[in-house]
Amino acid sequence: MKSLSKSILAGFSIGLGGLIFLSVDDKVNGSALFSIGLFLVLTMSLNLFTGKVCYTIDKNGPSITDMISIWIGNFIGTFILAFIIKNTRAYPALFEKAKGLCDIKNSDSYLSLFLLGVLCNIFIYIAVDEFKNNQHMIGKYMSIILGVMGFILAGTEHCVADMFYYNLTFTYSSDMLIRLLIITAGNSVGGICINYAFKSIK
Repeated sequence: MKSLSKSILAGFSIGLGGLIFLSVDDKVNGSALFSIGLFLVLTMSLNLFTGKVCYTIDKNGPSITDMISIWIGNFIGTFILAFIIKNTRAYPALFEKAKGLCDIKNSDSYLSLFLLGVLCNIFIYIAVDEFKNNQHMIGKYMSIILGVMGFILAGTEHCVADMFYYNLTFTYSSDMLIRLLIITAGNSVGGICINYAFKSIK
């Protein structure tokens, strides 16, 4: 239950980042402020799928069962925040922006979504691993900001952020789930491969 709670809180935290991003008209500022989500995840040791999946190849890394539980918890967390927002005056404007993002994903090819998911988790791995291992305090926190700004401004796909956008529109379908799972697969491949690549040269 503790692990699931940390997964739900991680999804909620990324949702907060998405909420700020949708509330700001300037994309650069919005992408920088989105980093509050990953900041909360890392400083509070929460369970975020895109961060944890990078380390599944490590000796003491999370198992596939762990990752499934984390994914579900992240989805629940984003749903809770979306439900709260739906009952506020801010919802109509946020809905329109979220719907625009979802329309882009829904009209994209599966291959594109997968590859954009791969690229996204390269940014996420850099952010997470540098936060863990960088000895300089400024470097730790700059890695979070730059990693998040990178994946957003490059137009890549982050499965948990996408959970929030889909939940905010409350439009569910089998196609939506397939697209979300393809993005998840891309995030997984990207995170695992970049982790392996960096460890192989150390």
